[in-house]
Amino acid sequence: MTQLLENIEIETAPNPEVAIIWLHGLGADGNDFVPIVRELDLAGLPGIRFVFPHAKTMPVTINGGYVMRAWYDITGAELTRREDEGGLRASQRDVEALIAREKERGIPASRIILAGFSQGCAMTLQTGLRHPEKLAGMLCLSGYLPLATVVGNERNEVGLSTPIFMAHGRQDHVVPFLRAEQSRDALQAMGYQVEWHAYQMQHSLCLEEVQDISKWIRKVLS
Repeated sequence: MTQLLENIEIETAPNPEVAIIWLHGLGADGNDFVPIVRELDLAGLPGIRFVFPHAKTMPVTINGGYVMRAWYDITGAELTRREDEGGLRASQRDVEALIAREKERGIPASRIILAGFSQGCAMTLQTGLRHPEKLAGMLCLSGYLPLATVVGNERNEVGLSTPIFMAHGRQDHVVPFLRAEQSRDALQAMGYQVEWHAYQMQHSLCLEEVQDISKWIRKVLS
């Protein structure tokens, strides 16, 4: 049995009907996106349980083997050369365990949003595309599609109607803008409905993006 990742939980109302599992980027932890709960301004929606898990720690090759929180190892700046398939799949199991816990607590998959930034975005796609049920949505920020050559065979057709929000900064030097565009195109070629946004920013979030995320969450939960 997969041991549940340590995590931070914030509920916007008692007995939440919706869960948003939000995955942080490389070297950060669950605290990184806690402020987003207030910034999104989701007043009027059913109660939401935000879950901000902490990835496990591991040595990260691109950072000289320094041990930090990471969903998987990154061997070089190209990101998709020599991908850490074992790490991706192990973290996928960890995220699936978080989804399972929400279902045990009474929130169906159709009311669970997977969200992530950078490495967390890659994990949102790694897990969400393979999940055996339709999720409420996948929120993919400043990241890319991992294991792109095998996802076509591994994805679950049930999730084709799961809405996907993808956003990226045009000046992103960590995950190149072109990589994000290629990921979007690959998803659309497989038949997914992708709402795409590009912003004049680097590897970060901006106010306009937060407002667009808020609108999208309201739309998928309506």
